[in-house]
This record gives sequence, C-alpha cells and structure tokens, in this order.
Amino acid sequence: MPLVTTKDHTQLYVKDWGEGRPVVLIHGWPLNSDSWEYQAVRLAETGHRVVAYDRRGFGRSGQPFQGYNYDTMADDLDTVMRELDLRDAAIVGFSMGGGEVARYMSRHDGRNVRAAGLIASVAPGMLKSDKNPDGVTKDVFEGIKEGLRKDRPEFLKTFFKSFYGNKVSEGVLHWSLMMAMQASPKATLDCVDAFGQTDFSNDMQAFKVPTLIVHGGKDETVPIDPSGRRAAKLVGTNATLKEYADAPHGLTATHADKFYEDLAAFLK
Repeated sequence: MPLVTTKDHTQLYVKDWGEGRPVVLIHGWPLNSDSWEYQAVRLAETGHRVVAYDRRGFGRSGQPFQGYNYDTMADDLDTVMRELDLRDAAIVGFSMGGGEVARYMSRHDGRNVRAAGLIASVAPGMLKSDKNPDGVTKDVFEGIKEGLRKDRPEFLKTFFKSFYGNKVSEGVLHWSLMMAMQASPKATLDCVDAFGQTDFSNDMQAFKVPTLIVHGGKDETVPIDPSGRRAAKLVGTNATLKEYADAPHGLTATHADKFYEDLAAFLK
C-alpha cells in the first residue's frame, strides 16, 4: 500500500497513476480518493500523472483523533507534493477539497503549482456573515453533526440522495455510502466544522495561476452563490467559471463526461 507519512506521523494512502504533468485530485466530504474514478482513469490514460490521496481520517489513511483543520490538511497536501516530488502540478479540489487547495495556495505560496481547480468547492467559505450574506447558517451544520451522532449510516444514506440530486444509480449511492462509512466518525464530525466554518476569502488572493471553477446551478449541498460565483470574483482575471445549470453537488459523477472534457481542456 503506497503511504506517505505526515508531520504528525499520520499515514496517508496515495494513488499515483500514469506519466506526464502531475494532477493532484483532492476529494470531498465524506468520501475518499476513489470518488475521482471517472476522471482519474481517463486523465492517466491520456498522458497525465494522476495523484489522488485519502484525506486523514478517511478511506485507507490513518485516523488520528485530531488534525481536522485546514492548516493541518494543507500541510498534508504539502507533504504529498514533497514526498512525490511533484512539480509544475495542477491541484484540483472537489467540495471540501477546494479548501485544501485554497489554504495550500496561501500557506505554502502555491509551491510547484501551475494551475488550480475548485470543483463544487466550499471556498471562499460557506458560513453566512455580513460579508457572505448568501451563506449557510450555523444551525445547518449543527444539524448535520446531530444527524451523524444519532445514526451516521442512515443520515449519510439520505444525504447522498440530495448530494447527487437523485441523478445517479442505486449502485453509485451504495458505493458512496461504503466510502463514507470507511471514515473515522471523529473525522467525519470535525470536518463539518472545518468546511462549514472556515473563511477562505483571504486565501483567494493567493491564486496567481489559471484557476478552473466548476459549480452546479442546482447544488443544494454547497450553494453556488456564496461559493463558485464568489470564488470567481475573488480570484479575478485568473479564474474561468463554468456553471452547469442542471448539476447537483456530486457533478463528478452526474456530469462525469462533461466535467472530464472541461478539466482535460483546461489542463492543456
């Protein structure tokens, strides 16, 4: 099993496929790197070195009881970049993974990054505030945690229906639940606070490279106004915003072909 060890001795499971310019794929909550299946295989087949890893606490990575904050998780990404000697790379984050991309760009000065992707991403921040009036209120995230504590399998089973907008097969729903249930319950809970309450608006100033932003117009999990559209404004001239009008949150599966084509074209 390919493992990378972080600063606090947590082991991260890493897949490293293909040859060519590196593309690092960072998964969303509460999934793992397997969720990039529809893009990862095709990118590796068409001349990219595709690196995808399981976030700490998820999938086949170690499950420490702490470290589920974006500074630590951005440092984990930095460890992967350094250990695999990734240079001239594109880093692409889906949903919660967009936060790692944003924090890496600021905290690690975008080291060895040539392009970035924010896909149905939580950045620049989900929590409602005076500067983010279209955001989500804190009680929504508290409700998620309450549901997880009460009956995590049943809560997530229901959650994935809206995640994919009822646009996927029963097989994909079952597969997603299997991925989610591999995760540490502590990581699953703590990451709700991380993606729900972290403000990335200052991090967005660090995007000095071409940045692809893709978001679904029918995303009920991470609404497009406080996330994708606001991210494009904050990144400015380096941003390319693509809105999929009928797409739900889990567009990597529901719009797998369209998204692959847009990502592949961007990476060229």
